[in-house]
Amino acid sequence: MVAAVADAHRREWAFVLAATVRVAADLDLAEECVQGAYAKALTAWEASGIPDRPGAWLTTTARNLAIDAARREATLRRSLPLLVEDPVEASIEPAGAREIPDDRLRLICTCCHPALGVPAKVALTLRLVCGLSTVEVARAFLVSETTMAARITRAKKKIAHARIPYRAPRASELPERIAAVLQVVHLVFTTGHTAPAGGDLVRYDLVERAAHLARMLRALLPGNPDVAGLLALILLSDARRETRQAPDGSLVLLADQDRSGWDRPAIEEGVALVREALRARPPSPYALMAAVAAVHAEAPSWEATDWAEIVSLYDLLVQIWPSPVVRLNRAVAVGFAEGPGAGLEALEPLAEDPQLATYPYLAAARADLWRRRGNPARALLFYEEALVLTDNEVERAFLSRRIAELRA
Repeated sequence: MVAAVADAHRREWAFVLAATVRVAADLDLAEECVQGAYAKALTAWEASGIPDRPGAWLTTTARNLAIDAARREATLRRSLPLLVEDPVEASIEPAGAREIPDDRLRLICTCCHPALGVPAKVALTLRLVCGLSTVEVARAFLVSETTMAARITRAKKKIAHARIPYRAPRASELPERIAAVLQVVHLVFTTGHTAPAGGDLVRYDLVERAAHLARMLRALLPGNPDVAGLLALILLSDARRETRQAPDGSLVLLADQDRSGWDRPAIEEGVALVREALRARPPSPYALMAAVAAVHAEAPSWEATDWAEIVSLYDLLVQIWPSPVVRLNRAVAVGFAEGPGAGLEALEPLAEDPQLATYPYLAAARADLWRRRGNPARALLFYEEALVLTDNEVERAFLSRRIAELRA
């Protein structure tokens, strides 16, 4: 039963919360009622069995809890305008519903209101729409859990105090919010593509949710090159999903993956979208990241990968998005294009970057470069550091194997 409720949490959280927000007084109450509905499911489903439509059961239960809470305080009509203009009309599709037919996207657009700062928009949407824990959201932002918890709380208060309505903007209003919405979808995808923690390498529910939302944005804004680039990035990255783990569940590096198992139709669609996205000047970060993924996808083998082209793409990406993670990825590419010594030299300026102090992939990159350079002692030191910082169990198992090989 616990497994069934956990599965419903992964699959239905966004739908249930988005529907509950329609009748709750505020986001905190909506989230509390949804959590209460999942708690009720643990006992109710044990007694009466798992319902045919778990999401509908959870939504009804959560909405009833929200209505009951409002009635107990006798403030239903006074509090609902915070998120819904009229409680009597709460079940009626809001303005723009036919243009944006998914409650999750309506909730994203509420969380991405212009009154909020971009970090708050993304953090709040990951927490509320995707149901990620505060720890997981903090990991995605490379900040502490305490910092992220405070950021999410401030964002919720801002929505309440500014009386931001729960409604979807029409397609004509989307461009002003599109940057934050795309950032949300991208972080949802990256968090799913390699889960920050737990026993699964991939959270397919998040990957599929991000792909769904990206396709919906593509339908709404078919000429937007940023949307095309993000959808391309998702398709090209996820095209490798069947080859990223061995039959025993162990991690398979890109260099060792069976390329015949990659999803060729997805790659063809992604490459076409990359070409479209790169026509914009300057190209978006998503277009450039998708172009890197396309170079990998089109290479017939690991040895035939055009690493010089990948470094050139990262050079452009660093100019428009100079994040430490982008610079880290560029340094790794330099290590393959020019040798491990050049890669280590490119990594050196990042060693003291506070944003990467607890980022396991920096230590893992340094370890791999030292291993390839023929210095197992230095490699072992950084593999052990990466192991301490890594919470995903599949990645931990891979690092432990590397450490055992070097010690042997």
